[in-house]
Amino acid sequence: MIRSPKNFALTAVILFSCFAVILTVLSTATPAAAQGKAYFEQARKAMIEVIRQSGATNNHVLEALARVPRHEFVPLSERGRAYYDMALPIGSSQTISSPFIVAYMTAALNPKSTDKILEIGTGSGYQAAVLGELVKEVYSIEIVPTLGRNAMRTLKRLRYSNVNVKIGDGYEGWPEHAPFDKIIVTCSPEKIPPKLFAQLKEGGIMVIPVGERYQQVMYQVQKVNGRPTGFGLRPTLFVPMTGKAEDNRVIQPDPENPSLANGGFEDTTGDPPSVKAWYYQRQMKVETSDTAPEGNRFVTFTNKDRGRASQAIQGMAVDGRKVRQLRVSLMARAKDINYGQDSSQLPRLSITYYDERRAQVGTAIIGPWRDEFEWRSFQQMINVPPRAREAIVHIGLSGGTGEISFDDVQIRAAK
Repeated sequence: MIRSPKNFALTAVILFSCFAVILTVLSTATPAAAQGKAYFEQARKAMIEVIRQSGATNNHVLEALARVPRHEFVPLSERGRAYYDMALPIGSSQTISSPFIVAYMTAALNPKSTDKILEIGTGSGYQAAVLGELVKEVYSIEIVPTLGRNAMRTLKRLRYSNVNVKIGDGYEGWPEHAPFDKIIVTCSPEKIPPKLFAQLKEGGIMVIPVGERYQQVMYQVQKVNGRPTGFGLRPTLFVPMTGKAEDNRVIQPDPENPSLANGGFEDTTGDPPSVKAWYYQRQMKVETSDTAPEGNRFVTFTNKDRGRASQAIQGMAVDGRKVRQLRVSLMARAKDINYGQDSSQLPRLSITYYDERRAQVGTAIIGPWRDEFEWRSFQQMINVPPRAREAIVHIGLSGGTGEISFDDVQIRAAK
């Protein structure tokens, strides 16, 4: 059987979380240098150092990431951010995972030079290229034809002759090349697809994010006597596996009634504890006190390095055609707050809205806050863009320095 996650302490970075060293490299480059090989090599080295400090410690995997030109796998419009430790849009409502997540999932596979690996969700081809640096053969499936064709061209141009890509539904796997030593899934089904698991060798490993649309856990699963056994690695937030996996999803989001889960941070797990339902917790600790504004737990973010990520996020469905406003409330306290690398990097709660293609359509902010104050209540009505279909909620220092605590964070549709 599969056990529940043991340790939810997260160190991954997503979206706008870039460590200062990468920002420094990019900000000091000239426009001409920004297009040159030396610039990208310098930025890639800086990226490796960032994800190493974030907890990616498998040197074999990090060396592979250092050899793969990530900028070749993102659109031209995103190349300036190619070596930030963040997910980036690649078109067709899809994203390229953050380098930390790629490193983390790859290490969890424990790849060997003799392995034949199946990847579900080619996307831009970046994860497949990293695997191609480490194993004998990679077979990758992409359900979106445009992405699949683009990935084929990029991988061929970069001479990854051991990576094979086809367009199809990953829910079905690639039976003519089964069984596979390892399987990696870079999109999230509600449950492990049975046909996919059947194509894993006895003793083989699968790494897969599983769960509800906005409440997922990344699992490492091994096939033992034909059955899955394993454990949860960490909470995570991936795009859904489309096709049959999505058609078979039982629990659907409710975009007409958006809300946050565990906004009081009472539901925790692990030792040291971290909070359930919140993802990519960074420089955050759970505190227990009888003086907590709600219940007896709250969270505190601390950062001393300007520009460094210190945050937690949560996703939710929200239909801007049905929900015109959100009612947001929270308790916060602050100590020694100052801005990060510029005056925009200050603690806040932010809500970033995305349309049905996952293109950003707006951002709303409560805060930002400076200086120092004791527990204080904040409430605000926030407009929802009509094109919004989902949102990502961030809480934390947002690159600022000092200490910020949150409790009783609530978001509801305004009636």
